[in-house]
Amino acid sequence: MRIRAFFCISIVAVFIFHNSAVPATAQQTLNRIQRETMKLMMKNVKNAVKKNYYDENFRGIDLDERFEKVNARLDEVSTTGQAFGAIAQALIDFDDSHLYFIPPSTNLEVEYGWRHKIFGDKLFVTLVKPGSDAEKKGLSPGDQIIGIEGTTPSRKELWKVMYFYEVLSKRPAIKLSVLSPGASSPKEISIDSKLRRLPRIYTAQTLFKILDTTGKSMLDYNYFKTIGNVTIWKMPSFSVDPNQIDVMVGKVRSSQNLILDLRGNGGGRVDALERLVSFMFDKDLVIAERKGRKPMDPMVSKTRGDKVFSGNLVVLIDANSASASEIFARLVQLEGRGKVVGDVSSGAVMQALNETLYLGGSDEIAYGVSVTNADVIFSDRKSLEHVGVVPDETVIPSGTDLRSLSDPVLAKAFELLGTKITPTDAGTIFRLKWTENSKGEEQIEIITK
Repeated sequence: MRIRAFFCISIVAVFIFHNSAVPATAQQTLNRIQRETMKLMMKNVKNAVKKNYYDENFRGIDLDERFEKVNARLDEVSTTGQAFGAIAQALIDFDDSHLYFIPPSTNLEVEYGWRHKIFGDKLFVTLVKPGSDAEKKGLSPGDQIIGIEGTTPSRKELWKVMYFYEVLSKRPAIKLSVLSPGASSPKEISIDSKLRRLPRIYTAQTLFKILDTTGKSMLDYNYFKTIGNVTIWKMPSFSVDPNQIDVMVGKVRSSQNLILDLRGNGGGRVDALERLVSFMFDKDLVIAERKGRKPMDPMVSKTRGDKVFSGNLVVLIDANSASASEIFARLVQLEGRGKVVGDVSSGAVMQALNETLYLGGSDEIAYGVSVTNADVIFSDRKSLEHVGVVPDETVIPSGTDLRSLSDPVLAKAFELLGTKITPTDAGTIFRLKWTENSKGEEQIEIITK
């Protein structure tokens, strides 16, 4: 069972249908056999949705009619990219954060040389790869990206833009419109990317690693830092075994004050969420009800009694905090357990199942679909889907903050816990660094002060 928002892992057809400058890797011309293969892929996706979608009325959408139009569209398209887009469009119109088509991976990997993040409704550069063309062209943390190939990257539409350029149309170069802190007007720059060929055939093991825009270390590791009587727990994901939660809570249980940093946490496993709640609240709780096609058990937690963390709690969230992290933050608010600080969360709070599908033959090809199987309803009878968690204290870093590596969000959390620390000093506690591991693979790691 999964409750996780793939903020960047989705498809957008509007770009595919209206953009002709797409590399051959994503735009191979279809022959008759390939076209029929696409139709079979479409049929399998439809069946998965029809079988598992939480709303038996499909939000008022006529599923058969919708996919009949896709079938007709597949007779007209001329490229694989357009075919993938046609299949994806059938799901995009549901306006459901956890319902999307995942196409087969290509054998081309792209590295553009910079990382980004939404703050408020603006997109900023957060990290630039040393020695990359992005660095040579003057791109720096704190630069606001106001255009990507002529498209404005708003909070709502960013996932569509990035999926197109990260997955469907991997470019040897990309044009950006950039506004630097203090500048009166934007500058236009074209940044060369790094393309690398990978093994041709992908399996289920690589299927759900299509995008990793934050770096392996940030996804894989939790970080802890104690300053005075405040402990910071930087938790990047709920995609962990619940038993690991026990170990990690053991690192913070004796602390007087805890800052749980869920910024960038896209969610993960329901049982991991339930386990964390059981260690943070001194009573048994119904976390949220699950509204599905059939009656479903609620998300619940049973308190750990004397093992519960009993200190003061501040939770940090941002626009990339999604799903399970949003549920935890909202529960903290509803139960009066602590304060939530930062930016409005992503509003991607549903429960879904990932189904891996295959096209047979000598070279088996894996693709997939994420199907929402439940809405999540809180004790106030509300859902967070498309709404998000509104922080108790809204703090949004500026381009100048990012350029100077300051962290006003973390500084505000310290203030709420009775400790003074400047945004500049807060920004030195955890810093991102672009490195290579022992295998020569690029990764982004967090450096602790």
